Amino acid sequence: MDADKWVELADALAEMARDLAAQESTRATLDRVVAHAVALVEGCEAAGVMVVRRGEVITLAASDNVVVASDRLQGECGEGPCFDAARNKYEVYRITDLSTRSDQWPKYAPVARELGIGSMMGFLLYTRDKDLGALDLYSSRSGAFGQQEEHVGWLLASHAAVAMAGAEHVENLETALETRKVIGEAVGILMARYTLAENDAFGRLAKASQDSNVKVRVLAETITLTGDLPEHP
Repeated sequence: MDADKWVELADALAEMARDLAAQESTRATLDRVVAHAVALVEGCEAAGVMVVRRGEVITLAASDNVVVASDRLQGECGEGPCFDAARNKYEVYRITDLSTRSDQWPKYAPVARELGIGSMMGFLLYTRDKDLGALDLYSSRSGAFGQQEEHVGWLLASHAAVAMAGAEHVENLETALETRKVIGEAVGILMARYTLAENDAFGRLAKASQDSNVKVRVLAETITLTGDLPEHP
């Protein structure tokens, strides 16, 4: 890649970063990640984001049905470049030519060829708790991805991981703030109804949660709707 192409790529990645930062949810961020992957990585015809959760493969975003089919196949086979990138925390796997026999993924590769996949790459995207994710790129052509495409894909995946972490952090903060608001409203209702101090009202809410085996937030939401603690036998 010559200097002008690298400048164009840098500009495109900067534009992608701004676009991802502007998304309002993790789901929207994921959808834009796969769209940018198809647009930026030469030869890429489809892209997706998968996660391996307790050994189960879940498709989080897909630009084409072939991505969903490939993710399902990798989960059933327990192997594949994207599955292994996520499971083994390996930065990148690349299959240059799926038209030839693969010793590395003997169960996945033959069926992938039947799906019309000629070559593909899998990039470790992020790690969150026990969930491991990967960005997967597909082409119907054999030999579509070389060292240059792998490098561009790795750069894209790195930018995407940062954006996704930021989106998840914002969503977690918003959830925490909403939970605090609902609990505060419920405590206020109990204070007024039973003439309790704030700490005592919260203590009653917490005890009711423990006794009923219902989460505090769920119980608080009930109180804001009914105006009182629910009765339990």
